[in-house]
Amino acid sequence: MGTPEFAVPSLDILLKNGYEVVGVITSTDKYGGRGNKKLIESAIKKYAVKKGLKVLQPKNLKAPEFVAELRSLNADLQVVVAFRMLPVIVWDMPTIGTINLHGSLLPKYRGAAPINWAVINGEKETGVTTFFIRHEIDTGDLLFQEKMPIGADETVGEVHDRMMYLGADLVLKTVKAIESNNYQLRKQDESLVSKAPKIYTADCEINFNQPTQKVHDFIRGLSPYPTAWTTLNELKLKIFKASREISKHTYAAGQFFTDNKNYLKISTADGFIQIHNLQLQGRKRLGVKDFLNGYKIVLDMNEKKRYNIFVSTKMNTFNILDIDESELEKIIALYKYGKDNIFLKGKKYWFSDLSEIQIYTFENEKIKTEQELISLCKSKKLFKSGMFG
Repeated sequence: MGTPEFAVPSLDILLKNGYEVVGVITSTDKYGGRGNKKLIESAIKKYAVKKGLKVLQPKNLKAPEFVAELRSLNADLQVVVAFRMLPVIVWDMPTIGTINLHGSLLPKYRGAAPINWAVINGEKETGVTTFFIRHEIDTGDLLFQEKMPIGADETVGEVHDRMMYLGADLVLKTVKAIESNNYQLRKQDESLVSKAPKIYTADCEINFNQPTQKVHDFIRGLSPYPTAWTTLNELKLKIFKASREISKHTYAAGQFFTDNKNYLKISTADGFIQIHNLQLQGRKRLGVKDFLNGYKIVLDMNEKKRYNIFVSTKMNTFNILDIDESELEKIIALYKYGKDNIFLKGKKYWFSDLSEIQIYTFENEKIKTEQELISLCKSKKLFKSGMFG
């Protein structure tokens, strides 16, 4: 029992090892493609038909006619790989029972999207599990498990494609063990349970106001499907492939940066996400250079930059303050129009005591302390070329 491509290697390996497959149960055919005019068959049905296997495609798994036909197959064991939830009358039918292949190391990531959530959560390891199906979903007694690593930059699609073959090997191992009655069941440890619920399109919007690593994991955990997205000029922008750039900055999260030729990146809480493969609403999926070759991004020049202010007084005290563009404009206006004092971050400064105010931006510098900024200004000889002098 199965539907997507993930299930095909498991069916294939059982056939190649001489097991009699008396029937294949899969989803009904659906219309899709442009205009919903093309009848689409599941991957498992295509394979089964090619191999001359009997295929059942019930709309209702409790329908008496389907249950009767399934019973007539007299299966000793049912194997479920990526199929929908079964009613008791179906999974309890075979004499041995019904086993399921699950794409996680149960009891972690019970639910419909275990591979996605493992990648989204930054897991370095996942795996596959076989177990006997019971009433509650993914709670049955464990048969076997096999672990596999998750690469730091792997997408869920890449993990999926490796996992389906690892899963097929585990299905074969499990069926052989059941055949020879050489296995021990293990109860799942309920204290280790985590959930992997179905992911909807609305859940896939990227929150850039997070650490770069979390944003990166979110993108790769949804690529290629259902795909992480944001908006660009009020159009949905899907991001399929990206990389991390950890660097201190003072930009608002979610701001776009591009040279409109080679790169496109978006600011996060502690760096940037470099986009490599994307799809804008109404357009084809493209690499970033091809995309920029045919689409010019006009950046919002009203985005507020942050500035560092160096204030030198006659008493030789220094204050380095983080201000935005509107605050900067206010300070300049007060200074130009001869006001006798200014407030910088709640502190009053009298112009008569000020020997110098200079303003700099250091977009690519990692500055942690006031002294570091003063040293940087001195090393670049910026004290002689400030905005005020």
